[in-house]
Amino acid sequence: MTAVGDAPRLWAIVGATGTGKTGLSLDLAEALRARGRGAEIVNADAMQLYRGMDIGTAKLPASERRGIPHHLFDALAITDEAAVAWYQPTARQTIADVHARGADAILVGGSGLYVSSVLWDFRFPPRDPAVRASLEAELESVGPGVLFERLRSSDPAAAARIDPRNGRRVVRALEVLAQGEHTHGGALPAAPDLWHPRTTILATQIERETLVHLLDDRVENMWERGLLDEVSALRAEGIERGVTAARAIGYAQALAELRGDTTRAEAIAETQALTRRYARRQVSWFRRYADARGVDARTVRADALVGEVAG
Repeated sequence: MTAVGDAPRLWAIVGATGTGKTGLSLDLAEALRARGRGAEIVNADAMQLYRGMDIGTAKLPASERRGIPHHLFDALAITDEAAVAWYQPTARQTIADVHARGADAILVGGSGLYVSSVLWDFRFPPRDPAVRASLEAELESVGPGVLFERLRSSDPAAAARIDPRNGRRVVRALEVLAQGEHTHGGALPAAPDLWHPRTTILATQIERETLVHLLDDRVENMWERGLLDEVSALRAEGIERGVTAARAIGYAQALAELRGDTTRAEAIAETQALTRRYARRQVSWFRRYADARGVDARTVRADALVGEVAG
């Protein structure tokens, strides 16, 4: 095994929402520091990129970060579009900067494609603003269903991996196809190579029945902690103009409640259902990480994990 004192390592803590990734990342960073290795945390949660989206994303307050440097939190305005093609080079440069300081980087998050874009060496197809604008206009006019059927006819494999209601993903896939490229469809390469050779992947796992209860309670707590007030303030900053932020689970439902389109009970119930479904998709995504070590963040000892890697 490689000693912790050797070249900097990239750690990735991945898993479904609510499975303890944040706490484990802090414990891991402290365990590394105890062995003389600096450690810094890099965000891989698409919604935690946004400034002001704190309660609904369970973003760790700066006061609770134990003095550990955190990167790519609050990196975007809520009117910006979060795009993995932007995130990949940004996160990799951030990690390279951490390593240049002689510290290990801990990539933490549950946004599958964002995590994968950093961990594995694959490139994203080019963009064509004119084609994209045309497809987005069509999406606005006819809705995602028509475009999804076109995608399914042209690239069934990509369509099978995309939620038919996710107009943004459908548009991107069609944009790629229009340029004569093969769309990755939001999937890992068939035989992925690690971007950084010294990578350790930890996948947090909790039995499904327990996780469902944890997630339902978490959503109720979001409303109790003031999610509606947070979203009300974000409306003044333009969240409803945001391509990505306004669609975030919890935020879309809170906006509907603020507009009077739904009741609080309905908003909470819908958020709980969507959160459970999202967690299932995350579990399926990270199950494909063949080299990941499954851990229960509630019981695993970070110092033991570091010791096993260090030998």
